[in-house]
Amino acid sequence: MFDVKAIREDFPILASQVNGKPLIYLDSGATAQKPRQVIECIERMYRHHNANIHRGVHHLSAIATDMYEQARERVRAFINASSREEVIFTAGATASLNTVAYAWGETFLSAGDNIIISEMEHHSNIVPWQLVAQRKGVEIRVLPFDDAGRLCVEQLSALLDERSRMVAVTQASNTLGTRPDLPEIVRIAHANGTLVTVDGCQGIVHGGVDVSELDCDFYAFSAHKLYGPTGVGVLYGKRDILEQMPPFLCGGDMVDRVSFQKTTYAPLPLKFEAGTANFVDAVALGEAIGYVEKLDLQAVEEHEKALTRYAEEQLLQIEGLRIYGTTADKCSIVSFNVEGVHHYDLGMILDKLGIAIRTGQHCAEPVMQHYDTTGMCRASFAMYNTTEEVDALVAGVKRAVRMLK
Repeated sequence: MFDVKAIREDFPILASQVNGKPLIYLDSGATAQKPRQVIECIERMYRHHNANIHRGVHHLSAIATDMYEQARERVRAFINASSREEVIFTAGATASLNTVAYAWGETFLSAGDNIIISEMEHHSNIVPWQLVAQRKGVEIRVLPFDDAGRLCVEQLSALLDERSRMVAVTQASNTLGTRPDLPEIVRIAHANGTLVTVDGCQGIVHGGVDVSELDCDFYAFSAHKLYGPTGVGVLYGKRDILEQMPPFLCGGDMVDRVSFQKTTYAPLPLKFEAGTANFVDAVALGEAIGYVEKLDLQAVEEHEKALTRYAEEQLLQIEGLRIYGTTADKCSIVSFNVEGVHHYDLGMILDKLGIAIRTGQHCAEPVMQHYDTTGMCRASFAMYNTTEEVDALVAGVKRAVRMLK
């Protein structure tokens, strides 16, 4: 059986108190908590291995460089990329998606082209495409979802034509929990000669990914949602495409030769890793992946699904409560509102009870527009959450509703 108690002991912050009550952390969709192993890895790096990578011949630099590249290999194996050159460390998924939109978009988009974006995307997979579209005279087309939160993949073919260059889609919605049919999206897009960029921030945690099997062209995720540190993320890209793209940021470590007449660039992946890399947190991401890989991931998935089902069953007993996103295979995210209760007020009362949820638009304003609401409450579960915490959430929502209605 899945031993959630043993898992919780690895996460020091879960022993904290908030407002004199035990912390109940239900905001892992925003950022997951960090196991002791990751925290100790960061401390160990700064205590014993702190030196700039790739550029030094001295002992510390050599060790730090080796650890950084080992972390890259760990990521490569975790997502099953074909080669380490296809794994680029960035400042996070937002930086990864901006890199694609800018470096790929500036090179391969022309006036009259179009990009298809799903209606359920995080702003980080919308706004960068809008900016490059404005610069290049490109049309944005939207693939909608229905009221259950199901992405209408059957409408994709009708949106595609000979000028369609990219489909941008999430692996799992950060608001609805929806997991679109990515293999079918990739199949349809590629049959049209169109590339696919996947936002994997939620999906990498809940189910993982095999980028070679999925055959997507780009895939982005952040370490901090995968029990790793903030400030580092990954961009996967197919090597032949990355080779054709110019750098996004320029400076040290991404160059081959520099003169005032001409500059040439370093080979992949360094071409896209300008400046001093966040090598400490990249190594800690590798540690987080190592932590996750030691678990029974099927048992983790079943535990999170059970929590989600139980939470939805209990919350729906509250009069006037509506859950947004009701697809069968959703990941462990429950977004809801209670009629007559403002989401912000509800979240504030829950905080007084030591319960951390997310309130607002979740950087997914088009989703809010779809449901004609100004915001939602969101409880997002991780492997360290328990049914007792779900019970506390439900009791807290009931108490807040009594106070506010």
